[in-house]
Amino acid sequence: MNENEFEIAIVGGGPAGITAALYAGRSRVRTIVLERGAVGGQLWNTADIDDYPGLSMMTGPEVAQKFEEHARKFGAKFEFGTVTKISKDGEWFVLDTDEGDQYRALAVVVTAGGEARKLGVPGETELAGMGVSYCAVCDGAFFQDRTIAVVGGGDSAVEEGAFLTRYASKVYLIHRRDEFRAAPVEVEHLDATGKVEKVLNTVVEEIVGDGKVSGVRLKNVATGEQSELAVDAVFPFVGFIPHSDIFEPGLVELDDGGHIVTDFKMETRTAGLFAAGDVRSQYVRQITNAVGDATTAALAAAAHVENAKLAGTAA
Repeated sequence: MNENEFEIAIVGGGPAGITAALYAGRSRVRTIVLERGAVGGQLWNTADIDDYPGLSMMTGPEVAQKFEEHARKFGAKFEFGTVTKISKDGEWFVLDTDEGDQYRALAVVVTAGGEARKLGVPGETELAGMGVSYCAVCDGAFFQDRTIAVVGGGDSAVEEGAFLTRYASKVYLIHRRDEFRAAPVEVEHLDATGKVEKVLNTVVEEIVGDGKVSGVRLKNVATGEQSELAVDAVFPFVGFIPHSDIFEPGLVELDDGGHIVTDFKMETRTAGLFAAGDVRSQYVRQITNAVGDATTAALAAAAHVENAKLAGTAA
């Protein structure tokens, strides 16, 4: 194999990708992890980890660093790069990156995750980084004793809203429905802060400000009433878009949300191509099931590589 040929290539370096790298390394398989940002993925956007056995009350960044150190211990190679296309060339998978690099692998584990869904309202793009943020851990401290609007009603919105009360004097939680989709225990935690005002049956129609966020324009979906709310920052947490648009046509099947469909081995419709983590179609999206699925994917990928070598098709 040349320097750009590997037995297993892992696309994405979040919890699933790091776990896959750990198990591939333990299997003594030549492995590369291609990550477009900081190794750890969404862990860097998570305040406290309290739902992973043995890691109670550690921060997301702390967990990310420990995960990476453990994977490197077993020899996985990490490279910076955004994979833009995955295709097939005989028994090999070909991975192209936006840097112009090309990698080849006998098996691929896709753990590419996704990105925050945008509100799609005026002012959101213009004020990004000037009061509009999608990362409470990254930017919450910039709004000490300020007023913050959090948009959304799922676990992420409620959890991040509670986290932002560490800094903000007040947090408005704006949700388009009259009840939250988040776990009841998370809503109870939010209420216990005493700093959150819920704005229900309401959508954001515009984020306003001159050089920085100064407020939001709202609409009550039940009455049609419009109003304005003065805030210093807006944190949208309204969904997740999986990074599943990188495949040559026909390689994978996607569900209605764009997530990759796999079997019990985490294998896609294409032999040797696996997926795990938030990019995969699944019932819940937690660190625990991401690392579990990635364990399965990595071991199945290692078995695929071994079978290819025994069959003599890996040449």
